[in-house]
Amino acid sequence: MTLFEAISARHSVRKYKDEPVPSDVLSVIRDKVAEVNRLGGLHVQLVTDEPKAFSGLMAYGSFSGVRNYFVMAGRKSDDLDESIGYYGEQLVLLAQTLGLNTCWAGLTYSKIPGTYELGDDEKIACYIALGYGLTQGSGHKVKAREEVSNAGEGTPEWFGRGVDAALLAPTAVNQQKFRLDYLGPEGDGSLPKVSAKPSFSMIGYTKIDLGIVKYHFEVGAGKENFEWA
Repeated sequence: MTLFEAISARHSVRKYKDEPVPSDVLSVIRDKVAEVNRLGGLHVQLVTDEPKAFSGLMAYGSFSGVRNYFVMAGRKSDDLDESIGYYGEQLVLLAQTLGLNTCWAGLTYSKIPGTYELGDDEKIACYIALGYGLTQGSGHKVKAREEVSNAGEGTPEWFGRGVDAALLAPTAVNQQKFRLDYLGPEGDGSLPKVSAKPSFSMIGYTKIDLGIVKYHFEVGAGKENFEWA
């Protein structure tokens, strides 16, 4: 499964089978965790065979059977949430290619003492549930290209593909509060520029959403075709 195929196949799953993740699969995931921590300056941690975080009152009626999850943490900064979204979605899509299911969780989890480590200057932004789902989830309503971008006759095909991939990105309560604009080349021989911005939301989480959206856009558009403005 390619990353673009994973984007199309992946849906949020909240109910999981009582089935352990094989050690060789966990090894691949741990290697990716180490990579995103190195590249993103994060402190993401994989917790396995721990049933309490998603079984408390916060998760009641929503999640069941979750025994594995990512603790999405990092150093406090203005761009932490966007980095969490960007690198966390890399873990999510890798999991999908490995036959696993996932779900981003902003509130519906409990922090279990002893399952993670945090430095004095670090914080937890969210969790991501991981495991074999009872189902593969279902798709969500998707906005039209023109509602979130300036994609049209005057923009390249790769930009439209990127917007389509971005529209499949998971966002908090499917709010899709983002804007992507093709700005074009600047005439200095550099790659065309694309801007990505969050829109206002009463719910929040727009910076994490933006990070997820930007990674999806890169997969769809091809990083070799543009630069972020």
